[in-house]
Amino acid sequence: MKIIRNEKLKTLKGKKKIQYIWDYYKLPLVILGILLYIFGYISYNRFSYKDTILYMALVNVNAGETLTKELSTDFLDYQNLNPSKNKLELYTGLYLTDNEQSDYYPYTYASRIKILATIDGKLLDVVLMNKEAFDAFSQNGYLYDLEELLCQTDSLLYHTVQSDLATNIFILEDNAAECQLDPSVSYYALTEEHYYGMDLSRTEFIGSAGFKEPVYLGIIANSPHVDTAIAYIKYLFSKTIY
Repeated sequence: MKIIRNEKLKTLKGKKKIQYIWDYYKLPLVILGILLYIFGYISYNRFSYKDTILYMALVNVNAGETLTKELSTDFLDYQNLNPSKNKLELYTGLYLTDNEQSDYYPYTYASRIKILATIDGKLLDVVLMNKEAFDAFSQNGYLYDLEELLCQTDSLLYHTVQSDLATNIFILEDNAAECQLDPSVSYYALTEEHYYGMDLSRTEFIGSAGFKEPVYLGIIANSPHVDTAIAYIKYLFSKTIY
């Protein structure tokens, strides 16, 4: 039967030959196509995979092309890491604001969901943010106490950036939910104050970028890349403007 098919195949030309091959070899061809796709997919992932050394987010901070490069890919050069095998994941376009008149207010809900998801999934290590976002991250307990962290891990770096550390509060307990239900209830909160952030105004990257308000750095409390986050602080302060 196979010999007869092969002989008939030799007599056919053009579309008839293609149709004949498809009619009689459809299943093997489909299986072969699936196997080739799987092999190609695995090979592509294997050779294009990059190790994420740090997850960063810009919240209420807009960076141009030059600053984005300085904050991301240039750090790989500083660490002597191959950019074809390593990457710094930078989340942009994130905004947190309670000001309904702000142009960014419509993006707040989606940004909050993404931020919570990345923190929960341990896919966020370092945040660069304005004061409003710094308040939100601090009050919800998302940030490391940088004074405590640096004193324990790198005392030399701590003394270098001590004057740049910024305090903020963590809300241990409050009655915000009760106030929403009854506006006549007075708000109260039990808080703690710690050095949850770092003012980057003294760094060349941020200080020369023309921001109208301070940009703060915070390290997420459940960060899986704390050592790299500390190395990133060293990178930022490797060039200062005063």
